[in-house]
Parts: sequence; C-alpha cells; structure tokens
Amino acid sequence: MKIKSILLCGAGVVLVFGVLAGIKALQIRAMINQGKQMKMPPEIVTAAKAQPDSWESLITAVGSLEAVQGVVVTAEMTGKVTAIAFEPGTRVKAGDLLVQQDVSAETAQLRAAEAAVALAKINFERSKKMLSTKVVAESSYDNAEAQLKQAQAQADTFRAAIAKKTIRAPFSGRLGIRLVNIGQIIKEAEAIVSLQALEPIFVNFSVPQQQLPLIRLGLEVRITSDALPSGQVVTGKITALNPNVEAASRNIKVQATVANPDELLRPGMFANVAIVQPIQNPVLAIPATSVLYAPYSDSVFIVEDAKAEEGGKAGKVVRQQFVRLGEKRGDFVAVLSGVKAEETVVSTGVFKLRNGQSVVVDNSLAPEFKLAPKPKDS
Repeated sequence: MKIKSILLCGAGVVLVFGVLAGIKALQIRAMINQGKQMKMPPEIVTAAKAQPDSWESLITAVGSLEAVQGVVVTAEMTGKVTAIAFEPGTRVKAGDLLVQQDVSAETAQLRAAEAAVALAKINFERSKKMLSTKVVAESSYDNAEAQLKQAQAQADTFRAAIAKKTIRAPFSGRLGIRLVNIGQIIKEAEAIVSLQALEPIFVNFSVPQQQLPLIRLGLEVRITSDALPSGQVVTGKITALNPNVEAASRNIKVQATVANPDELLRPGMFANVAIVQPIQNPVLAIPATSVLYAPYSDSVFIVEDAKAEEGGKAGKVVRQQFVRLGEKRGDFVAVLSGVKAEETVVSTGVFKLRNGQSVVVDNSLAPEFKLAPKPKDS
C-alpha cells in the first residue's frame, strides 16, 4: 500500500513537470516565430551625393623662415660706449645711429691732421705758383704735392676711425635686445644688437628631386603657421632655386619671398608650405565622415531603393561598398574607385549600419561640409 502511494506521487510529479515543459516549449516557439516576423525599424541617416569636382594640385613641404637681411651688429674697433641711441625692439632706418664709442682721442688727432692738411695745401699752392715762374725746382713742387697727399691720407685715417666707432644701422629693419651698456668697453667683433629686415621675409624649404619638373620661379606658395591667427594664410612666390641637388637627401632647396606687413612671421620659425600648381585635378568627392575606416579596407554605404512589398511602399536600404581613397581636402575625401558620380552615400553615422539595412534619409540635421572649414574653437 505504501509502495503504491509512492508510485502515484512520482507519476504526479512527472506529469506536472511534463506539462510545465510543454507550456515553456510553446512559449519559446511563439517567441521565435514572433522574432522571425519582427522587422527592425529603419535607421535615420543623413546622405550626400558623390560630386565631381576639380581641386587645386598642391605640393606640400615644411619650411624655415629667414630674414631677407639679418645681422648681429658688432663693434669694428675696441672702445668705450659713450651713447646708446636706440630702443630695443624698435624699427630703424639705414644709417640711423645705434651706438657711439669714445672718439675724443681720434677727434683731437683729426684736428691736428686737418691743420697739417691746411699747411701742406698752402705750401703746395705756393710751390705751384713759383714753379710757373721757374723760381723753384720741379722736385720742390713734387715734394710739396706729396706732403699734401700724405697729410690728407692721415686725416682720412682718423675720420675712418671715428666712423667705425660711430656704429650705424647698415639697413632698415627691426632691432632686437640690447647687449651693451653705457660705459662698457666693447672689443672688436663684440655683439651689440640683432637687426632683422622682416618685410618681406624668406621661407626656405626642400622638395624631392622627382618634383623638380613641377617647380619653377613665380609659382604661388601659401604659408600657414601656428604663429598666425587661426585660418590666416600668407601668400608669396618662388624666387630662387638652388642649382644643385643635395647629395645626402636628393632634395633641392627652394626659396620663396612672402609678404609680412604685420611682422607676425619671424626668422627661425617653421611654417607649412603649399606650392600651388597651375593645373587642377578632377576628383569625385564625398564627405570624409562617409567612410567607415577599417584595417582590411575602407568602405561606404550607398543608399538604394528597396523593393516594395505587397500593400506597402518602397523604402531605402544601404549597400556596403569598398572604396579606394585619394587625397583628403577639408571635410571631403576623393574617391578613386568604388563609387560613381551622383550616387548617394550615407554621410554620418556609418558605424551603426550593416549591409542591407533599411534607412530613412533625413538631412535636416546634416552638417555643412566645406573644402576649407574654419572651426570657431580652433
């Protein structure tokens, strides 16, 4: 009797578990069928057409700025500084007095030499008159002439010494930091101040030898630098090419002259150089944000019309297309292969798409793509 009760209880438990398992299996099957019938809602994207365009052909390089004229003004003779006639950092003109050294000894010697010149000139004129009347010998006349020239040369020597101790600007430009003080005895070749002519200014750069046929005098160059206000571009022209190619690098040095009216560019700075070629290249441009970059290959999503279902209307789907890219310019990138002109590509949000996915194109929030963007916060 007890064994029969246990068997009945076991059978009841098995029956309950069987019923529960059947119910759960029916629920899972219903969920699977529902999942198969459920369709993902279309993804909202922005799109743009691949547009044929022509871009300027540029040769880029990194250059170094150099003053058209630049020198560190030095003393030609040893002497004591008696006057400093300039303010550091100011502009000066050619011939402006910079530093005066002590010339008291040379001035006194010059006065004596000028007196000797005056006396020698009187003796020479007297000998000249007396020679015409045959009163003196021709040798006396020659001696008087030689003494006059010797006295004049002596006076010129002292004038030259005074000029060397009167240090003037050799050309117009902007001065640097003063390196001497009043009362200081400066020796020959000792630095006084830097003087640089900054308007215009040179930019020197190198290009590979294979690009030499594309470089010639007069081509426009565009200069950008982090020393310039954001987005400002300075233009100039190529004015010189080295006649030789550097043996170590196989590069040729090029020099361009650039306007620098505000003197924002200074010698020693580096700058980005773009040489503008006269011929423009035809390209097929798409927004750079259209590209899904990947290690194996880059791709884009092309928007196509989907087949209309019965009782419904046609929508849009995307097709993933691998592409080969060219130059990037601003917000755009050139497509070398994989996309045809006027094909519509997804311009934003490509990372969340998959091949064959349904999409809805909404360009109301599409960003503005530019070839030369100027970000406000850059």
